[in-house]
Amino acid sequence: MATTTATTNLPALGTHEREEAGRELQATLVELIDLSLIGKQLHWTIVGPNFQALHENLDQLVDAWRDLGDTVAERAVALGISPDGQAHAVAEGSELQPVERAPIEDRAVVRELVHRVAVTSENVRARLDRLGEIDLASQDVLIEVLRELEKQQWMLRAQLGPAA
Repeated sequence: MATTTATTNLPALGTHEREEAGRELQATLVELIDLSLIGKQLHWTIVGPNFQALHENLDQLVDAWRDLGDTVAERAVALGISPDGQAHAVAEGSELQPVERAPIEDRAVVRELVHRVAVTSENVRARLDRLGEIDLASQDVLIEVLRELEKQQWMLRAQLGPAA
């Protein structure tokens, strides 16, 4: 993630703080993009009795992850940081495990989603503390992301029943 050369009229952060906030935002952006790609892969490969509802729900989740990613990227740009959402940046930067390229049973899809959303939520939560020390506005963006991810995680987990 590159810093723009002109620093006039940027938020009042030092160069170090700006770059660190940019790194935290970039890591979140990469994970949200990866989640959206995984969601689309699952959307295409889901099978089972709950196919229709999950197929449609996956489109909603993918759209939400893309919207959240856009919010994160726009915060980076506001700081004078150039976000990178290209394939190579996502492949190199995401900690999320890929899913199979095969038909996946509907309950397995939900379990896969719950796990990946949980991993992303935990990573975002860890970044909140670091951002809270350097840039409260960027922290607020990640709070919004976390709130939405944890809501999605709850709704997905509910589909698995009380044992989940």
